[in-house]
Amino acid sequence: MARRSSTPNRRLGCIVLLIGLLVAAFIGFRFVYGWSEKGPATQDVSVIVPEGSTLSDAAVLLKQAGAVRSADAFLTRAKVFGAGKSIKAGEFTIPAGASNSDILSLLQGGKTLTRLVTIPEGMPSILVYERLMANDQLTGDIRVPEEGSVLPDSYAFDKGEPRAAVLKRMQAAMDKTLAKLWAERAQNLVVKTPREAIILASIVEKETGVPAERPMVAGVYANRLRTNMMLQADPTIIYPITKGKPLGRRIRKSEIAAVNDYNTYAMVGLPKGPIANPGRLSILAVLNPAQTRALYFVADGKGGHIFADTYQQHNENVRKWFEIRRARGEL
Repeated sequence: MARRSSTPNRRLGCIVLLIGLLVAAFIGFRFVYGWSEKGPATQDVSVIVPEGSTLSDAAVLLKQAGAVRSADAFLTRAKVFGAGKSIKAGEFTIPAGASNSDILSLLQGGKTLTRLVTIPEGMPSILVYERLMANDQLTGDIRVPEEGSVLPDSYAFDKGEPRAAVLKRMQAAMDKTLAKLWAERAQNLVVKTPREAIILASIVEKETGVPAERPMVAGVYANRLRTNMMLQADPTIIYPITKGKPLGRRIRKSEIAAVNDYNTYAMVGLPKGPIANPGRLSILAVLNPAQTRALYFVADGKGGHIFADTYQQHNENVRKWFEIRRARGEL
C-alpha cells in the first residue's frame, strides 16, 4: 500500500515544484524587465536631488514625482544593475516614459538642469538686489549688497536655493577676481588700494560701453587724479540721486553743482565709494591703464569716444559732437 501512494505524491511534488519554478521565473522576468520597461510618467518631470542625498532618498523623490512606480522596486533594481556608481546632486529633468535604467543613468552621470541668474557689467547693487528678489525660484530674504562687492557674471543656482547663498557666491567671485588682478597690477598706479581700484573701475564701467576703450578711459582718469583735476564723470552725479538706476532725464545744472560724497564735478579725487559693480575688464583696465597723455574725452557720435591731450583739442572735439547732435535733431 505505501508503494502505491508514493507515485501520486511524487507527481504532486513535481507539479508544486514546477509551479514554483514558473513563479520564480515570472518574478525574475518581471524584475529584469522592470528595469528597462517604460516608466509611468506621462510627461517630463523635474526632480531635485539635494546635496548629500542617498540612492534611497532619490528613490522616494522619484516616486513622489511620479517617475517610478515603486521606490522600493527602483532601489532594489538600482542596487543590482547600477554598478555601484554614486548619484549626483542637482535638478534633473526626467523624460516622459523614462525607464528605471534611464533614470539611474541620469542621476549618475546625466546633465543637471542649469538655472542661471545674470548680473550685467555695471549693474548697481540696488538692481542686483531687485533681480534676486524677483526670482521666484530662489528663497529667503537679503539686504542690498555693498556697492562694488558683486562680480558681474552668470551664476548657476538650484531651485529653492537661498538668495543669500547665491549672493555669497557672487561676492566671493569678486573677492577672488580682485585679489588676483591686484596681485598682477602694473607699477606706479594712481590707485593705492583694492577699494580705490573698484571705485575707479565702477566709473570707467559706467563711462563707456566699448570694451576696447576701457584702458584709455582709465588712463585719462589716472592722469586727472595725478594732476589734481576733477574727474567730472557724469555717472557720479546720478548715483546719489538714484543709487545707480537710470535717471530718465537730462542732468540739471543744480545737480552738477551739488556738493556730496559722489559728485566729481564738485570735488577733487575719487568719490566716497563705487557707483556700480564693475566687471573684470574694467578692473583690469584700471590696474593696467593705457599709457597716455590724454586728459579729456567726448562722445564721437558712433558709440565710442574721441580723446584729447589739451583743452583746446577737447573744445574742438566737443564742437564736432554738438554738430552731430544738431544734425540728429537732438539740440
